[in-house]
Amino acid sequence: MKSGFVAITGRPNAGKSTLLNRLVGEKVAIVSRKPQTTRTKILGVHTTDDCQLVLIDTPGIHKPHNKLGQRMERYIYSATRDIDALIYMVDAGISESELESEREALGGLKASGVPVVLAVNKIDTMPRINMLPLLDKIQHIYDFEGIVPISAKSGENVDKLLEVVEGLMEEGPKFFPDDVITDQPERQIVAELIREKALRLLNKEIPHGIAVEIEKMKQRENGTYDISAVIYCEKQSHKGIIIGKGGDKLKDIGRRAREDIEKFLDEKVYLKLWVKVKENWRNIENFINDMGFEKN
Repeated sequence: MKSGFVAITGRPNAGKSTLLNRLVGEKVAIVSRKPQTTRTKILGVHTTDDCQLVLIDTPGIHKPHNKLGQRMERYIYSATRDIDALIYMVDAGISESELESEREALGGLKASGVPVVLAVNKIDTMPRINMLPLLDKIQHIYDFEGIVPISAKSGENVDKLLEVVEGLMEEGPKFFPDDVITDQPERQIVAELIREKALRLLNKEIPHGIAVEIEKMKQRENGTYDISAVIYCEKQSHKGIIIGKGGDKLKDIGRRAREDIEKFLDEKVYLKLWVKVKENWRNIENFINDMGFEKN
């Protein structure tokens, strides 16, 4: 039996959470086209007959602009400590200037001695012949253990990525039972599913200023869940946008979130949403703590 801890990192919107969900087989991390969707370390578990990978999805590498951003940055670097391998993700459409930035980001990993596998994601979005120059250049920016072009969305070549990563693991125990796919509490996943729908439906300036708190999550004797949640935003003007005309936007967020929550819990769900204003909450340490963001 082989086992080990593997961090997944890279720039915002590279597809890290999509890859984690693909490897785990279920949604444990929310996905959005907007950068910085992931705010904490999210742990997923991929188990086969002869190998168990404990996978750590991290926030995208970015320059922090507030206390929440600073904490997200710490998550990234704490996740790269005490791991056995690292999957570094880049977008297949990366530019020359962005490639140089990746070289700089990877430079900080050399001292750790952790083997790095490069996953060139979103190959389904461009002709394969266009990728040859990129693959030729990218192999010179770091001493990778392997470079695997993949599509985390469709699953193409993800099995090959797994082969490379599993080949770097050493003999070891199973850290989790076979049926465990994440260490995330149900309430946290439910809150994240609500935030995912808000990210997808709201304007660009609002999503990073929202947080979701589950106030009540109770299961009836017949299995049905009653869930009450609050969406916090930073400005009064944002509250009206989130609610929408006649409450339409909030209803849409709730409907879409409920569908995913029911799939996750495999039970009927009654979901109630409220919107509250908490000005500048991303710079309030106590509020950040209350929202479940661990200190590192």
